[in-house]
Amino acid sequence: MNPYIPRKAVVESIRDETPDIKTFRVKFKDSAFSFRPGQFVMVSMLGIGESAISISSHPEDADKFIELSIRRVGNVTGSIFKLKPGSTIGIRGPFGNGWPMDKIVGKDLLIVGGGCGQGALRPLIFEVLRHRDRYGRVEILYGARTPQDLMFKYEHDMWAGIPDGCLLLTVDSIPPGVEWKYNVGVVTTLFGKTLIEPENSLVLICGPEIMMHFAVRGLLSMGFKSDQIYLSMERRMKCGIGKCGHCQIGSKYVCKDGPVFAYSDLIHEPDKIL
Repeated sequence: MNPYIPRKAVVESIRDETPDIKTFRVKFKDSAFSFRPGQFVMVSMLGIGESAISISSHPEDADKFIELSIRRVGNVTGSIFKLKPGSTIGIRGPFGNGWPMDKIVGKDLLIVGGGCGQGALRPLIFEVLRHRDRYGRVEILYGARTPQDLMFKYEHDMWAGIPDGCLLLTVDSIPPGVEWKYNVGVVTTLFGKTLIEPENSLVLICGPEIMMHFAVRGLLSMGFKSDQIYLSMERRMKCGIGKCGHCQIGSKYVCKDGPVFAYSDLIHEPDKIL
């Protein structure tokens, strides 16, 4: 498969997640598709451009469909938001390395999401739900600006019901008239409520860079080591295959060497951002 040529995919359904995020379920017109949790694709609109989007569905469903949870932030995503079921888009990929699935088996997992970063973590959560016996304790921490900005609200009860696990939610603020019974504050304020200890555990994080910066600081102070913390750096990706250099962090390319990095692999980069 030529990595430069988009494959055609048909939009099967569109679901509103938040005021500025929609989940598009798409199916490829030609051959089968496969990916690993944490990988991304380049979604293209003819005559407009491309945007790097994490796949938010489970790999086991990829022979039937994939889901792309997209935030409207520019011309490309704005054009995608105008699509209707039956529309055709272009997709290149999958690209990147994904979450360290071989390393998380048998571990306690602390999954930390912020805002639309939860889309990249959702395949990982699906994996835990479908194969619960492979993992230790699982805690999901998820924060957003307001209750309306939380993604996948229709799945929160399922996540909260994970055996030997929990879901902890938080928002930065509560608009007037909105009911909210959970935590208020940035996602790091949930760290004191977790039961997972650093021993035999891994942390998987995706969200705004400033959120990940303070999350890493908090986790290190709790005793987690730099090689126990994995981050998805969905940053400035343009080509997806390491040719343009837009996503370079020191000696690393986010699209090829990432987007998932162990913090220990980023800490020595000269222009590290965490």
